[in-house]
Amino acid sequence: MLIEQAAYANRWRPVSPAAKGLFAANALIAAFAASTPSTAAIIAAVLMTVTVLGAGIALLSYLRVSAPALLFLALGCLSLAFSIDVGNGGPVLQLAPTGWHKLAEVGARSLGALAALLFLILTTPLIDLIALLRRLKTPELLLEIMVLCYRMLFVFSVAIDETLTAQSARLGYASPRLAMRSLGELAANLTLQVWQRAHALHVAAQARNNDGPLRFIEPVFPHARRDCCIAALAGSSLIALALVLR
Repeated sequence: MLIEQAAYANRWRPVSPAAKGLFAANALIAAFAASTPSTAAIIAAVLMTVTVLGAGIALLSYLRVSAPALLFLALGCLSLAFSIDVGNGGPVLQLAPTGWHKLAEVGARSLGALAALLFLILTTPLIDLIALLRRLKTPELLLEIMVLCYRMLFVFSVAIDETLTAQSARLGYASPRLAMRSLGELAANLTLQVWQRAHALHVAAQARNNDGPLRFIEPVFPHARRDCCIAALAGSSLIALALVLR
C-alpha cells in the first residue's frame, strides 16, 4: 500500500505515464550500458535523486520500499563472490578469483535497474500503468489478471486490518500463546475470505458472460507530447552519461 500512496501523492502524478515509462526504459538501458561499476552506481544515484527530489517521494518511504529488493540483491551478489571447491576433504567455501569484480559489476548494474523501476512504480499508479500497457498491445488476459490482483490486495488489506483490530480489542495478543492462537484464526479467516471473494468474482464474470475486457476511466494528460519529449531528452542524457563515463 505504501507504493500506491506514493504513486498517487507524488509531485509528478499529472505527468503522462508514457513519458515516465520512456524515461524508465532509457534509464534501464543506461544502467546496463555502463562500462564500469562506478558509472552504474552514478546512474543509480541520479535516478534516486530524481525520484526523491524531483517527484517528491519521501526518503524514508523510498528506503522502505527498496529494502526487500536490496536484501535480495545483496544475497545474490554474495553468491557471486564465493565458490564451493569440492576436494578430497569435502566441500570448501572459498573466495572466487574474480568474485569481487563480478559482485561490483552485477551489483551496480542491478542497483541502477532497481532505481529505474522504483522511479516508475513510485510515480505512476498501477491503473495508469495498465492503461499504458493496453496502448502497447499487451494481452488483455494478462491485464485482467493484474487488475483483479490489484483489487484483491486492497480487499485483503482491509480484511486483515479489521481482523487484527478486533483481535487486539479482545486482548488476542496479550501473551505469546494467545498471539499464536490469534494468528492461526487470522490465517483461517483470511483463507475463507479468499475463497468466498474468488467465488464472487467468478459469479460476477459469468453474469457478464466475460464479454470484453475490464475497462476504467483513464485520466487525460494534456501535456503528454511535451512530457514525452522531455523524458526522451532526459533518458538520452542518461545513456550518454553511461557511455561517456569510464
